[in-house]
Amino acid sequence: MKEPSFTVGIEEEYLLVDKASRDLVTKMPASMLEECAARCEGQQVSPELLRSQIEVGTRVCANMTEAGESLRLLRRTVIDVAESHGLAPIAASTHPFAHWAEQKPTARARYSSLYQEMQTAARRLLICGMHVHVGIDDDELRIDLMNQFSYFLPHLLALSCSSPFWEGQDTGLKSYRLTVFDAVPRTGLPERFDSYPEYERHVRVMIEAGLIPDATMIWWDLRPSARYPTLETRIMDVCTRVDDALCLAAIAVCTLRMLYRLRGKNQRWRIYSTLLLNENRWRAMRYSVDEGLIDLGKGHIMPFPQLMEELLELIHQDAEALGCVKEVEHVHDILAHGTSAHRQIKAHQEALAAGASTAEALSIVVDHLIMETARGM
Repeated sequence: MKEPSFTVGIEEEYLLVDKASRDLVTKMPASMLEECAARCEGQQVSPELLRSQIEVGTRVCANMTEAGESLRLLRRTVIDVAESHGLAPIAASTHPFAHWAEQKPTARARYSSLYQEMQTAARRLLICGMHVHVGIDDDELRIDLMNQFSYFLPHLLALSCSSPFWEGQDTGLKSYRLTVFDAVPRTGLPERFDSYPEYERHVRVMIEAGLIPDATMIWWDLRPSARYPTLETRIMDVCTRVDDALCLAAIAVCTLRMLYRLRGKNQRWRIYSTLLLNENRWRAMRYSVDEGLIDLGKGHIMPFPQLMEELLELIHQDAEALGCVKEVEHVHDILAHGTSAHRQIKAHQEALAAGASTAEALSIVVDHLIMETARGM
C-alpha cells in the first residue's frame, strides 16, 4: 500500500464579541467575511450556524510549518478585520456568559433544515470546535486507522479544553462543549467498521431512509471526511493559543503515522470497547489533564503527563519524519501552564478575589480570551 500523504488541514471556529460590552454580537457585519476572504485567498473564511460565529480553514498543507503559517494568517486577518468593526474574535469553545436563546441563526438552507429537525437541541449549539484533517488517500486504510485512532481521542480532548463556563456559570467541567453537542444525533465516538464498503452501506441506509442528505451530517468525534480524502478529528475544543492548536494537530498526524507504521510491521493498536473509551472521554471533559486517564492496557488510571510521555516516545520518529518535533514537544508547555480552561478559571477566581462582581469577573475572562487568541500572531 502506498504511504499516505499525511497532509494537514486545520479548521477553527471563533466567537465574535463586542469589545465594549464583551457580549457576543447578534449579527456579523455584512462586509466582514468578504474582507477576510479577500486577504486570505485560497483559504476558507465562512459563516457558521450562528451569526456570532466565524469559521476559518487552512489550505491543504504539506507539513506543520505550512499549517502554522496558514493558521496564523487566518487568525491575524480575522483579528484585524474584526478590530475595524469594534469587534474581536475569541478562540474558545463557549463564551463565559452569553445566552444561547439570544443568538440569531445564519440564513442558510442547511442550517434552517437543522433547526427544523432538531429544534432546541440545535438552537443550543453556541459552541465552537477545532477540526484536523489528515490526508489518507486509501479508503480502507482510512477506516482501519479510524478504528485504532479512537483510543487517543480523549487525550487530544484533555489537552484542548476551553469551555469551562456556560451562561455565566462555572460548570465544574473543563470542556462543557461536548455536553451540548452530545444532545445532537450522530455525535460522540465513531462507530467501528470492518471495511469501507460496510461504512458506506450504513450511510446509504440513512440517506435512502431520508434521515440525512449525505455523510456530512454525521458528526462523530472522528470521521472519514465526506468531502476530502482525509480522516477528520473533531473531538477537540478550539484552542485559545495558536501554538496549542498546532501542537494538537501535530500530535494527531504523528499518531496516525505511527499507527500506519505499525501496520507495515503487521502490528496494530488494540481495539477497546466503546464503554471504556467513553469513560476516558468523560474524564477528559471533566478534568482535562488534572486527574489522569485509564491506561486501558494496564487497567488503571495513570497520571496524564505520564501517558503523554509514553505517547511522545511512540511518535518521536514520526515527528522527526514529518518535521514537527517542535510542535509535538509543545505539549510540555500545555502541561506546565494548563489549558485555556485552566487559565480562564484562574482569571475568574483572581478577579472575584480582588473584589470584582460576578459580571465584572466574567468580562475579565472575555478580555483574557481576546488577548490569548491574539497571542503569537
